[in-house]
Amino acid sequence: MATTLARLTSKALNSTSLSPQNLILRRFLSVEAAKTITESPDRVKWDYRGQRKIIPLGQWVPKVAVDAYVAPNVVLAGQVTVYDGASVWSGSVLRGDLNKISVGFCSNVQERCVIHAAWSSPTGLPAETSIERFVTIGAYSLLRSCTIEPECIIGQHSILMEGSLVETHSILEAGSVVPPGRRIPSGELWAGNPARFVRALTHEETLEIPKLAVAINDLSSSHFSEFLPYSTVYLEVEKMKKFSMEGNKQLEDSETSSS
Repeated sequence: MATTLARLTSKALNSTSLSPQNLILRRFLSVEAAKTITESPDRVKWDYRGQRKIIPLGQWVPKVAVDAYVAPNVVLAGQVTVYDGASVWSGSVLRGDLNKISVGFCSNVQERCVIHAAWSSPTGLPAETSIERFVTIGAYSLLRSCTIEPECIIGQHSILMEGSLVETHSILEAGSVVPPGRRIPSGELWAGNPARFVRALTHEETLEIPKLAVAINDLSSSHFSEFLPYSTVYLEVEKMKKFSMEGNKQLEDSETSSS
């Protein structure tokens, strides 16, 4: 039967005429082919409607603290650790396939950031990407095999290359590019491409750095409550709203009938 169908298919499809007989034959062949295709019971049924947030690579599985907020469309792959109170916002990609990536306590990686690490650094400095506590990474930034010490701000659209070091209480202006092996000293403001020293930070400015990280952490808590690990909490909210509306309607009906 299969051989006959194959021969008929090749003859019918190679013909250029669209006669009624050929149309009937095409319809018959499509129906017969559908009957012969059966799905294997051993086939794994993946749900491709959503993006995978956690991607294990070999023995490495990303680790996310219980109270850390990771947006549903973030990608964490391989050797990635997101510590307590940290937040990774929508569209960011943390790819730890070659080396470790860590996001420290109460730090935040904002929208569309890309963070990854190399096998080794040409400068001889650590090749892993380390973001320590109370650090703010602005949106659309790119970090590769760099170290950011506690209480720093990295402006949006910034690029930090291999082996670069941002010391504590420092700020990078938006759009800054830190070349490989460059060190940003503590308590300074840098900007430009390549990044250059602008001025020393005041004491009041350094005090505002951790406050910004805490404010973003407080903001992430409102987003965190909207998403369970499988992003189904909105269904429960919709059920509650539906029950509430039905209850209010029944109450109104009972009041109308009693009056």
